[in-house]
Amino acid sequence: MPPGPDPDTLAWASAAVRRFAAATNMLVAARRFRIVGGDPRDTAALHGLLTGLGARAAAEHEPVDQLWCLGTPDESTQVIEREADRPRGATLVVVDAGRHLPAVDEDAFGPVTSARPGVLGVPALSDDVFLVSTGRDPEDDPAAEARLRWARRSMPVSRAVAAELRDGGLLRGTRIGVAMFLEPKTAVLSLLLRDAGAEVVVYAHADETDDAVADVLRQAGLTVHASSTATTAEQKTLALAMLDTRPHILLDDGSHLIRLAHQERPDLLPTMLGAAEETTSGLRPLRVMASRGALGIPVVAVNDARTKTFFDNRYGTGQSTVFAVLDLIDGLASATHRVRPGGTAVVAGYGHVGEGVALVLAALGIRVTVAETDPVRALQALFAGHAVAPLADAVREADLVMSATGVPDTIDLRTLRACADGAVVAVAGGVDQEVAVHDALADGAARTTIGRKVERLTWADGHHVLLLDDGGCINITAAEGNPVEIMDLSFAAQLGAVRMLLERGDELDRAVVPIDPAVDDATARAALAAFGSRPVPPVHLAEHPADREPDVRTRRFGDPA
Repeated sequence: MPPGPDPDTLAWASAAVRRFAAATNMLVAARRFRIVGGDPRDTAALHGLLTGLGARAAAEHEPVDQLWCLGTPDESTQVIEREADRPRGATLVVVDAGRHLPAVDEDAFGPVTSARPGVLGVPALSDDVFLVSTGRDPEDDPAAEARLRWARRSMPVSRAVAAELRDGGLLRGTRIGVAMFLEPKTAVLSLLLRDAGAEVVVYAHADETDDAVADVLRQAGLTVHASSTATTAEQKTLALAMLDTRPHILLDDGSHLIRLAHQERPDLLPTMLGAAEETTSGLRPLRVMASRGALGIPVVAVNDARTKTFFDNRYGTGQSTVFAVLDLIDGLASATHRVRPGGTAVVAGYGHVGEGVALVLAALGIRVTVAETDPVRALQALFAGHAVAPLADAVREADLVMSATGVPDTIDLRTLRACADGAVVAVAGGVDQEVAVHDALADGAARTTIGRKVERLTWADGHHVLLLDDGGCINITAAEGNPVEIMDLSFAAQLGAVRMLLERGDELDRAVVPIDPAVDDATARAALAAFGSRPVPPVHLAEHPADREPDVRTRRFGDPA
């Protein structure tokens, strides 16, 4: 077997792909790419990383979504001009990933414009061609309106579903409460609902609020109950203010507003058509409430839609959480942490999120051990090529520990004390105290800030770990959330749930109800087209006459008597 890339080359490729993702908030998986020029060793490392993350090298005759330029500006220019000849609306992102010198001459295509921070438009070439440089430092400019425009152009599936709702007039007179991470993609969803005829009211937790995005929504006429500086008490006041607008439908992330309505505003429930919940951790308490007969409205389990959980949880959360972790680590002096290409990581939990986290870590050259209490899932991890071990044993030598369960106290005090000195601990699951920070502090750990959203927890005996962003869900609290194409799928499913509630909310049980399979099928077909593939026409099984049962007798041994 030929040797893999050396650690320095793998680190360069990792940084290049992560800088592309941070600049664009776009997905790597499922995209067609071509690499232009460059040292063969660099090309091989980048090709291996992109395919490991789920991208596909385009055939010679195929158009590409991403053009990775590693060689000279002259050879890049020729290929860029050829690839720019494409159907209107088909986005091409040109990535200047020159390792030592720029590989793209940005002045060769006429004046450039800022499409969003870190992304340049090339209107003289095409409205659909954009330039990104992995050698350029990230920009701090919030540029909320530009980020919203960028997100909207990359959400064709949600736009199509919202247009159907608008044309059908279903949303007129309906008030919808949106309670999600407030960033550009959620803002686009809110505006699509508004444009389709709904009155939209928005709430977000303080640590999930982008104030610049909130201001854009307010300027667009939406009521927004959110502030990044709100205290816990102020957040409750804001949440109740949103509920006091008496929404007919709630779109929730974590089911906090659904549960708050039951706890503090039970008189609201009889006036509601229902709600939709898009997270695993949010559905768990709702199912308990339903089993107790305490759920007062139907809640559509958007999280269980195949077009949500197979893609958002695995590919979206996998990419965004691991990239966010490594981006934060990159901001530290190398001597302060253990994480290196070729190092080791533990993933706690091997549901869809854990699968995605493990996949991305492995693609980046990190050896993964999975800790999973479900033996079937643990066996899946083993078949995927990962080591499997109990959590308390696995963390002893790990450089990075990531929880992907969405269950409190997954990384409990005993596990924190068992971690290797200097290990980095982070969360992809996303519930309070998924890492037992309170218990660690009660046990005498001292916390010291050592970098952006990085703290060192140190015990009296000198043992220490690095905790990222207080154990929050790292892609939300320290980055821009999941890639825009992924949220396009998830929000299309949310819009499908809205249609369900509008058309038959009064008929649904006061329980957690599955999303209509037709929503999944329609979403997937639209997404296949958006990703440049021709969807297979639906196959309808031959129907039997109503008065005749299907013949299920075996003919393996001749015609039955």
